[in-house]
Amino acid sequence: MTDDGPAALLSALVSDGAPFALLARDGESVELLTGEVVDVDLLGEIPLTDAAGTPREVLALVPFRQVRERGFACHDDGAPLRCLVVGSHVALPRDAVVAELPADAVPLRDAGFDIPDEDYAAIVRRVIADEIGRGEGANFVIRRDFTARIDTDAVTAALTWFRALLEHERGAYWTFLVSTPGHLAVGASPEAHVSARDGVVTMNPISGTFRHPAGGSTADALTEFLESTKETEELFMVVDEELKMMSAVCSDGGRITGPHLKEMSRLTHTEYVLRGRSRLDPREILRETMFAPTVTGSPMQNACTVITRHERSPRGYYSGVAALFTPRTDAVPDGESTHDLDAPILIRTAYLEGGRLRVPVGATLVRHSDPYGEVSETHGKAAGVLGAIGAVPRDRTPVDDEDAPAAQPALLADDPVIATLLQSRNARLASFWLNPQDAADDGGPFAGRSALVVDAEDRFTTMLAHQLRHLGLEVVIAPWDAVTDEQLDAAELVVSGPGPGDPRDPASARMRRMRDVVARRRASGRPLLAVCLSHQILADSLGIELAPLAQPHQGLQKTVDVFGVPASIGFYNTFTARVPAGTTRVGDAEVAADEQGDVYALRGPGYASVQGHLESILSRDGMTTIERLVAHAMTPVGA
Repeated sequence: MTDDGPAALLSALVSDGAPFALLARDGESVELLTGEVVDVDLLGEIPLTDAAGTPREVLALVPFRQVRERGFACHDDGAPLRCLVVGSHVALPRDAVVAELPADAVPLRDAGFDIPDEDYAAIVRRVIADEIGRGEGANFVIRRDFTARIDTDAVTAALTWFRALLEHERGAYWTFLVSTPGHLAVGASPEAHVSARDGVVTMNPISGTFRHPAGGSTADALTEFLESTKETEELFMVVDEELKMMSAVCSDGGRITGPHLKEMSRLTHTEYVLRGRSRLDPREILRETMFAPTVTGSPMQNACTVITRHERSPRGYYSGVAALFTPRTDAVPDGESTHDLDAPILIRTAYLEGGRLRVPVGATLVRHSDPYGEVSETHGKAAGVLGAIGAVPRDRTPVDDEDAPAAQPALLADDPVIATLLQSRNARLASFWLNPQDAADDGGPFAGRSALVVDAEDRFTTMLAHQLRHLGLEVVIAPWDAVTDEQLDAAELVVSGPGPGDPRDPASARMRRMRDVVARRRASGRPLLAVCLSHQILADSLGIELAPLAQPHQGLQKTVDVFGVPASIGFYNTFTARVPAGTTRVGDAEVAADEQGDVYALRGPGYASVQGHLESILSRDGMTTIERLVAHAMTPVGA
């Protein structure tokens, strides 16, 4: 391909059939990438160097099925991990590109959702009752697809839609078109899943979808949306889930800033930004962060299982990422990666294969979701994509004039009332995650001591481990199905972690092993801290009744009494340990319970437990409470 100019370059895209990508990221230019397509099996095989070891640029399309690398479930459709090994990368003026792209409308036929509205509403009800209602997780994203047939040449159609996105969509993180043999993807993703630049990792959890009313959004309409309990808790839950990932890849655990508004042409979202430092290979960062909870759910591993149970077909690339690996041009410090990473989530994207258009959209289901409200959300998201690409009529205001120059609309985030309302959300959150997490000058209250954290399939354990390290402990995390009895016996402190599911389930191998972990440590008399699921298992071993809550506490913040000290704590539980009202002791255990008898904490000789997640951003008093409980567990019996 030559470098003649936009007209010649774009004409060649249609005529020669070679793979290419168009990316609009900076608002001023469109980047044209061409090269060779290579499919690989694993993220670690993405070819970042040539045969001589020279770094090279690669754009990878990562399908959802790649979660198999982490042992997670999925409908496996064989979608390839497709890499465009970049041979040429040129930047073209945005306006010049728009002028050369085709503009004729692409007719659709046989258009509609693959799952009828009533059927989707029924799926929502089942997920709330059978999954969230039984403790399988806090939230889940279930998708359906808007599909249609087109007769227009595929590349011409995609270029037409790309032009429409450049002209009419605003606020996108990436506007892109990726064309490879047999597959086209064109979209405007609002959300950066993960980036790594000069050793700094950034994640951008976005949640809550406000569809602009006819005539445009107003501060009053947006205020009602921002005051919604569902939308607020939905965002907090995905921030918690992405902090789990940040804590796994960043030495400093990650710090959150925000909240902000992500204002697009037809939709507005709320978002936070998470940043931390990492020396990992960007392919490993990508593997450890597959995939965004905003398009899967939490906890992540069980979310994949729930998706497999309730979605009727494979996801393809939906909720995967487009990952651009770019060689660094600076002097790379020893131990740091030679490549930067920029990876938006593959949402708000149209896929074209074999004359079939597919626009996947999903809704985040939480404990108080309204089934028809979630149906409406999928319609809004699909309409947002289809309107943006010009496949359906766009929303218009009464003063629209196609011949008038486009005016940049005022940002609602600049409205003082909106800004205050957004900022007020942080008053509910833990300062530990909002502030720089400098290590204590004296190494922390438990400096020189160690802990083994047993992961029961909820990576809240990575956040928990980070907090324990901040308190001075040396921490190792071991999965429930890999931890050995020898490790349990040798550990100075065992932290038996949280996880999804019913702690009473006798058929679950995970529950049986977690009961063994708790029983073995209790029998040894050595220090034990049990969290959430493990707190329930500990309570059961003490003869305390376990019962389902009337309403699941998924992403719920409560102030509770923890042995005489009020503590604001985040809860993610469907089951509770329950004692008769007024009970303060059971056997050798001191009990902290509310007036209904729901047990929030236990402590006894060499052990302590807590129902809530002290590591959550919702736990304002998390650090002080965990320090108290660890200190109790590690105090020698009789001291």
